[in-house]
Amino acid sequence: MYKRILLKLSGEALMGSQNYGIDTAVAESVAREIKAVHDLGVEVAIVVGGGNIFRGVSKSAGNMDRGAADYIGMLATVMNAVVMQDALEKQDVYTRVMSAIDIPQLAEPFIRRRAIRHLEKMRVVIFAAGTGNPYFTTDSAAALRACEIGADVILKATKVDGVYSADPMKDPTAVRFEKISYQEVLEKQLKVMDASAISLCMDNNLPILVFNMTESGNIIKAVKGDLNIGTLVSVTGNATAA
Repeated sequence: MYKRILLKLSGEALMGSQNYGIDTAVAESVAREIKAVHDLGVEVAIVVGGGNIFRGVSKSAGNMDRGAADYIGMLATVMNAVVMQDALEKQDVYTRVMSAIDIPQLAEPFIRRRAIRHLEKMRVVIFAAGTGNPYFTTDSAAALRACEIGADVILKATKVDGVYSADPMKDPTAVRFEKISYQEVLEKQLKVMDASAISLCMDNNLPILVFNMTESGNIIKAVKGDLNIGTLVSVTGNATAA
């Protein structure tokens, strides 16, 4: 279905059943699924969050300056990126970590043409440190990097199976959408990605597939375009219920 994808992994997804930190077994499981996609000949880029370690707008930030807290969050994403690199390379997948913050001992600096060249050589590229700027989320980083590398789709891996009309954990009447438009996501204030990320995707006609990554095999199903596993956000969604 797609030649080049950007997979957005939340930091929380790497916690597994833990309350904090990284569950290496989860990282290995995700790495196996990414390898299966990679083996199909799909070019894979990843943006990883840092919420399992530190988030700039979380309670753990306390009364810290927002800019300083966000930089700490960026460093957390670098840690997660190195974990994913290790897990992927144990699956014999060549991987490069590219950071928006200069950390030459751990990662290459982000250079758009170099990133594209890595992808063309079938290396998995992991983008770390968000956009390198405070006040921007890793969702915004995912949208930005996807546009820069010319990705066909953003695959947003979450803990729920798509976009709902309300929080399905709190509202049992919540309806899952099979398709929905960017405009409807913004108007209904649905928690898919932050508004700036959605707007960037809308301006560049970049589809977003939101799906549950906790179920084995869903990443490869997403790549094959199986809408039964999640919700497609695009120009012509028209809030189609699943």
